[in-house]
Amino acid sequence: MSKLPERCRVSRSKRWEHRLGKYREQVSRASTMIVEGRVKRVVGLTIEAVGIHAPIGARCQVHTEHSVVECEVVGFAGSSTYLMPAGDSRGLMPNARVVPGEASYDARVGDGLLGRVVDASGNPLDGKGGIGYSSRRALLGTNINPLERWPIDTPLDVGVRSINALLSVGRGQRIGLFAGSGVGKSVLLGMMTKYTDADVVVVGLIGERGREVKEFVENILGDEGRQRAVVVASPADNPPLLRMHGAWLATSIAEYYRDQGKHVLLLMDSLTRFAQAQREIALAIGEPPATKGYPPSAFARLPQLVERAGNGEQGGGSITAFYTVLAEGDDQNDPVVDSARAILDGHVVLSRGLAEGGHYPAIDVEASVSRVMNDIVSAEHVDAARRFRQLYSTYHKNQDLISVGAYKPGSDPRVDEAIDYYPRLVQFLQQDRTMAVSFEQSFQQLLAVTDARQVGSNDKEDEAA
Repeated sequence: MSKLPERCRVSRSKRWEHRLGKYREQVSRASTMIVEGRVKRVVGLTIEAVGIHAPIGARCQVHTEHSVVECEVVGFAGSSTYLMPAGDSRGLMPNARVVPGEASYDARVGDGLLGRVVDASGNPLDGKGGIGYSSRRALLGTNINPLERWPIDTPLDVGVRSINALLSVGRGQRIGLFAGSGVGKSVLLGMMTKYTDADVVVVGLIGERGREVKEFVENILGDEGRQRAVVVASPADNPPLLRMHGAWLATSIAEYYRDQGKHVLLLMDSLTRFAQAQREIALAIGEPPATKGYPPSAFARLPQLVERAGNGEQGGGSITAFYTVLAEGDDQNDPVVDSARAILDGHVVLSRGLAEGGHYPAIDVEASVSRVMNDIVSAEHVDAARRFRQLYSTYHKNQDLISVGAYKPGSDPRVDEAIDYYPRLVQFLQQDRTMAVSFEQSFQQLLAVTDARQVGSNDKEDEAA
């Protein structure tokens, strides 16, 4: 068989390329076939759909007669898929169309967020117009190799004397603020927002009352504090899915600035509301309750959120995080309190008794601890803080005897010393909310109130003798 001439083969090749190009163009314009489902039933917060196949975390849209309800896949059983609405579900009807999406929820981030107040979806709440987002991040974040994290070795000035001196916080530390309702958590957070030595402050108001959100932004944070802050608000009337998204979004924004090499202060109020939102979702899809009504998934979500904070790689930025934890009934053995205590790098306990006595900030020094303090401050600072605690604790252990007059002066030199020092110790722990005390000032005042320098010199003289 004779071979085709060269020009015939080239011509035939061009014709085939032309045809294939037309077919590729038609395929690219063809719409993707989407398998739609329908709503089978709605029980409480959960929408049960059949006929769709979507992974956990995928976005779905439920089409009602007059609107579209955004949902997320939170579970499945057999042929049924369980959806949780991310908005108002009024208007849902039997057999409503369910259209699965192609992607999960993500977080929109950018430098335009500074000074703004947004909701859990990143939409502005402050009436200042749109936000210029520059990129998107995974809402649930990405895992960091723990061996690549830079160790905590630098103290962070939070502007609160008792914390700076006795519960020193390091850059990249995760610390809990444990308290019952109405003992000054929000005011203390506002002080740290304004006075902390950080490049960016990200505040997550999760599950709080709408009135408290407005008060925190306008009165506690103020115009000065808002200039370098980003506020993510997901009030108590939001669906549980949005409350969880608010916590994840606040953390994603903090991660964005950390990756730019900035030092970020993340304030989350509160971790308990985040756990309660997960409890509502888990119980709605049939997960059995475990401890005091909390299902196991609620305790699994806490470290997934908390571990995203902390230091980045060497020479990079950091996220120092304060998580408020609501102790229901002032019970320090509440399941969420106990779980948070185990996964955080320290905790500050606020006392209702101190708050009712007009003591502000109402920090219970004896019940509070910073697990990184010994690694970030000098030996002199550690010794002075230890002496302060010993004097304060000695007085409180004998307070009943002292109050009723049953203690006789001279019976115990340590108690006598604690009685002499106690008024100064109490004054040291109190601070006006409008006044900031720097880290160095806190240290010097701690040395002065405990006479630590004089005690240290006497100890050295005794050793030399």
